[in-house]
Amino acid sequence: MIILGIDPGLNNTGYGLVKIEKDRISAVNYGCIANNISETFTDKIKRIHLKINHLIKSYSPQEIVLEEIFFSKNIRSALNVGKVVGVVALTATLLEIDFFVYTPLQIKLSVVGYGRASKLQVQEMVKILLSLPEKPDTDHAADALAVAICHIHNKHSY
Repeated sequence: MIILGIDPGLNNTGYGLVKIEKDRISAVNYGCIANNISETFTDKIKRIHLKINHLIKSYSPQEIVLEEIFFSKNIRSALNVGKVVGVVALTATLLEIDFFVYTPLQIKLSVVGYGRASKLQVQEMVKILLSLPEKPDTDHAADALAVAICHIHNKHSY
């Protein structure tokens, strides 16, 4: 089974594809969809949709998981992330793929064992759990892989 994890963001959307085989999990592909800050909102969400759609068609994940919006001081940023979540949810729905959402606290507890873990701790544990040669190059990719790992720990036995 392949799971696509998404760390949504308007300027940087992390993605991570994780495969469950027998008693182990492994990374299939991961990275970040980077948008230029000066681009229009329309161009940004279009690029995100096209890349997610391409990943789905290329790897055929059975489930998609997203990190839930963390409502911070910047309300405008939170609203834009919510729009990205909507784009990903619509893409998954149109392709008839189940999607799930986890909070940052759930993800950190599942991956690191501590709900207030730092970005660096998440990156290190993702590296260890997936037997990667090095940490993912961006925290967005690491977070996307982490949400996929969290889903596996919560929904699947491997």
